[in-house]
Amino acid sequence: MKLKILGSAAGGGFPQWNCNCPNCDGIRRGTIKAQARTQSSLAISVNGDDWLLINASPDILAQIRSNPSLQPARTVRDTGIAAVLVTDAQIDHVTGLLMLRERGTPLPLYTTESVFRDLSTGFPITSILSHYCGVEHHPIPLDGSAMQIDVLPGVSVTAIPLRSKAPPYSPNRQAPTQGDNIGLFIKNTQSDASVFYAPGLGQPEPHVIAAMNRANTVLVDGTLWHDDEMIQLGLSAKTSQDMGHLALCGSGGMIDVLNGLDTRSHSIRKVLVHINNTNPVLRDDSVERATLVANGIEVATDGMTFEL
Repeated sequence: MKLKILGSAAGGGFPQWNCNCPNCDGIRRGTIKAQARTQSSLAISVNGDDWLLINASPDILAQIRSNPSLQPARTVRDTGIAAVLVTDAQIDHVTGLLMLRERGTPLPLYTTESVFRDLSTGFPITSILSHYCGVEHHPIPLDGSAMQIDVLPGVSVTAIPLRSKAPPYSPNRQAPTQGDNIGLFIKNTQSDASVFYAPGLGQPEPHVIAAMNRANTVLVDGTLWHDDEMIQLGLSAKTSQDMGHLALCGSGGMIDVLNGLDTRSHSIRKVLVHINNTNPVLRDDSVERATLVANGIEVATDGMTFEL
């Protein structure tokens, strides 16, 4: 099973188009040591030709251009994206669905029921796509049972309900329901290797920690360094927690969570995804990046690949 990170940044990418924070200004001017990143998504394949896209970011066309295996050119019109699974209904995880409208057949789309409602009402992507390729919806169970996805033979996918935020256009924004946001436990049933993926994680509840402890690789929310990072920079009045993300530093932050994982029975590779453009860990030589390195935590980059 090959897993490829297509986009490692949070919504807006890095640099963000309208942002002049020290990170975005620095990378444009070439005055900081950092890599540009596109918006959060990844792809999984077992044969290298047919891929499950997990989250369809607004940058999907650039990501396809950067990853030729997603456009194998077997016919005049072709795609390596055989199906799409989205973990929530946030703009930065679903807008790319509109870019896939030229398909010749309905797009297999895996979502929870609550996410599908949001994509049919508040942000009616499914209605729009009905005028183009159409959508073949596959509901994601939330009872802990593993799914078998046709394009990934020998791989099981289990949804892990997360406590985070539904998008602003969802009726669940202030009244969260199970399934608004999920993590994924993905297992290669042949090698027994597994990965936990959660680009949006507000509260690491016991069942979430249990899933992380079972995984060989953890790809987890690294959006902001400080809970009040956006406030400090004058960019927002919201904290990281307000936006549904657990900040990296501070007591009980994501660094503490990752350091607390049980590695007695097996090693766990820890990688941060969904990094906001303001986060100092984007700088290769920052003190914050050095702190992560000292704690055995990596920062994802676009194109990062895992063999499981």
